Amino acid sequence: NAGTEADVYICVYGERGDTGSRQLLRSQKPRKFLKGQTDIFAVEAVHLGQLYKIVIGHNGLGSGNGWFLGKVVIKDPITDLDYTFLCHRWLDQGQDDGNIARELTLTDASTFPGRQELELKREETWAAEKWKFQEGNTLQFYNRLTRGFICLGPDGRVDAFGDKKNKYGKVFFM
Repeated sequence: NAGTEADVYICVYGERGDTGSRQLLRSQKPRKFLKGQTDIFAVEAVHLGQLYKIVIGHNGLGSGNGWFLGKVVIKDPITDLDYTFLCHRWLDQGQDDGNIARELTLTDASTFPGRQELELKREETWAAEKWKFQEGNTLQFYNRLTRGFICLGPDGRVDAFGDKKNKYGKVFFM
């Protein structure tokens, strides 16, 4: 019962505007929105630029109108980019939170501008900080509220008594 016979609508949002609500009418499959099935639709619209969210839902009509939506992938024919919007929730008045429409934001990190720069900074930060997590090190955190220390020992032991003095000679503020 994860498919639906209800009319499904989508609105796609990009940096240059949105499509407005569009009914998904003609799938490349003979019956659309069946459980476990991938449906493909063509939606004509002006180029919206970089996409960032969609609103997708159905009208709640018909028998068995509840629908479990895994994800929506939009392929931009101009830029050849794929935009992925994960859902993995019910659009059903009798399931989950009872909503029959969902607002989904972009989840495919490969389409974010500057992704390579962010990944490089992440790698540089990890290279500078990973020595703290090597075997045998004790991590000590200072709690500004209690003005005491919390220590994570190399054996996985946690000392959270909040001692006021620095037992190990070094403090790492994280």
